[in-house]
Amino acid sequence: MEKKWWQSEVVYQIYPKSFCDSNDDGTGDIPGIMSRLDYLKELGVTMLWICPVFRSPMDDNGYDISDYFDLAPEFGTMEDLRELVRAAKEIGIKIILDLVINHTSDEHEWFQRALKDPDSKWHDFYIFKEGKERPNNWRSVFGGSVWEKVSGRDEYYFHAFGTKQPDLNWENPEVRETLYGMVNQWLELGIAGFRIDAITFIKKDLTFRNLETDGADGLAKCTKGSRNQPGIGEFLRELKEKTFQKHDCVTVAEAPGVGYDELEDFIGENGYFSMIFDFKHADLDVAGGSEWFRRVPWTIADLNERLMRSQMAIQKAGWSANFIENHDQPRATTKYLLEAAGNAKAVKTLGAMYFFLRGTPFIYQGQELGMQNFVRDSIDEFNDISSIDQYYRAMEEGCTKEEALHYINLRSRDNARTPFPWTAGENAGFSSVKPWLKVTGDQDRTNAEKQRNDPESIFHFYRHIIALRQDSAFSECLIYGDIQPLETACGDIIAYKRSTEEMSIVCYFNFSREAQEEILPSQIREIVLNTEETLDVRTNAGCDANDKGIQEKERIVLAPFQTLMYRSSCTDMKME
Repeated sequence: MEKKWWQSEVVYQIYPKSFCDSNDDGTGDIPGIMSRLDYLKELGVTMLWICPVFRSPMDDNGYDISDYFDLAPEFGTMEDLRELVRAAKEIGIKIILDLVINHTSDEHEWFQRALKDPDSKWHDFYIFKEGKERPNNWRSVFGGSVWEKVSGRDEYYFHAFGTKQPDLNWENPEVRETLYGMVNQWLELGIAGFRIDAITFIKKDLTFRNLETDGADGLAKCTKGSRNQPGIGEFLRELKEKTFQKHDCVTVAEAPGVGYDELEDFIGENGYFSMIFDFKHADLDVAGGSEWFRRVPWTIADLNERLMRSQMAIQKAGWSANFIENHDQPRATTKYLLEAAGNAKAVKTLGAMYFFLRGTPFIYQGQELGMQNFVRDSIDEFNDISSIDQYYRAMEEGCTKEEALHYINLRSRDNARTPFPWTAGENAGFSSVKPWLKVTGDQDRTNAEKQRNDPESIFHFYRHIIALRQDSAFSECLIYGDIQPLETACGDIIAYKRSTEEMSIVCYFNFSREAQEEILPSQIREIVLNTEETLDVRTNAGCDANDKGIQEKERIVLAPFQTLMYRSSCTDMKME
């Protein structure tokens, strides 16, 4: 495998609205990020992914861009952004930005011109259909029809997401060329690359035929006709050739709907992108990522199966972007650990388990503190348009108000968007005024100041595992090594090994509340990571059919929520 510079990065995702407010207006900003570079350097991350900071009416908190070449004034100026890129580079931290090119804001100049003059070229920058009735029965990702009527005309425009997010018409070559020019301009500014938003939505089924209904609203998910459609590869290949390929940049694709049999096209040697997010493990608790009210029971064994299936498929094709949290997900502690969300040992084991998977690890702001979900008492306390839609749709599908609110509390994107808790003070030290979104409310227990001063904290554990991956005798194996799942006796244990020709590291993560005994696949040569002060290792004689005699097998008794990673020689592993 040819090594790429971005494989060895550790990425920290920043939701700028909620990270740090420098001017006390209740909204985080770029100077606020600047003021916290020391914190990020101390943590050990090497790259920042900053969610959209472009000019926007903020209907979807920046994912509705009204000007690709200007910044939202609440976040700062272009000079602020240039200074952030420069200052971060000085301390060894790269910057990537969000690239939102499936849609714009309805307040973008292009769309406003399209509305004003249906005979202009701008009208063909978007997807319009004439008629007195909606063209089909597709449901948008954020609820309701994908078609919004144009005021004063028998015409509708298409939006896969919110009504204020009209989709661009990628079938129009001028649209594509205009976007490519914008992408190149940003790369020339000195950023390291992009996380690319909703990129599999750019190609539509141009028949726009009705689909089989799948909800009480009489509509059908638009993903069946507007996500990863045949022919999308032509657009993605052209995008790469005219932009990314001209720069030594990293591209991280948010590409839902991509099958494992298609990964070679997306992230293979000549793939469209550097790496890809796989969301299958993120949606294990619901029937679909856009239907939070359809809850699905799951186990740690289910999580393990999804993660390992993903890892093995991506390993064959290319490189993974590994995550357990982001701006569209609830807090991983609450989601995956349930009643153990407040157990620091459990949080550390969850962090280590995903962090050492094969791929580039992504950390979402506050994850390194073990932040948990909030509990809101009313739908009026939510900002996220998706959460509000899901609440009303849940009741339309037969849920009570109480049930609907419960489901929204569990899955709301606002859980991850609450202001960052810098201190235990008022407004969690995020701002001296009321923040744009209510704080989680547990800053007395969970805040950066407290954890930075506690060497046993979750923050310092993340510092340790970052250093272990980035700058230790095990780095080569933990970054570039292959991954192989290991069988376990207990379904609440996730185990795998990372290996190169020179080294193998065996990893066990116990998510059980009880001590669990496992027979190790090889002898322990050296401890890489152990979250307990001691190690309960026992030996017993076992007969190996491949051996002429009896060999000693090591057994480990894992404490509740214990992580154990140890080095084993490759010779040992091949004997198994």
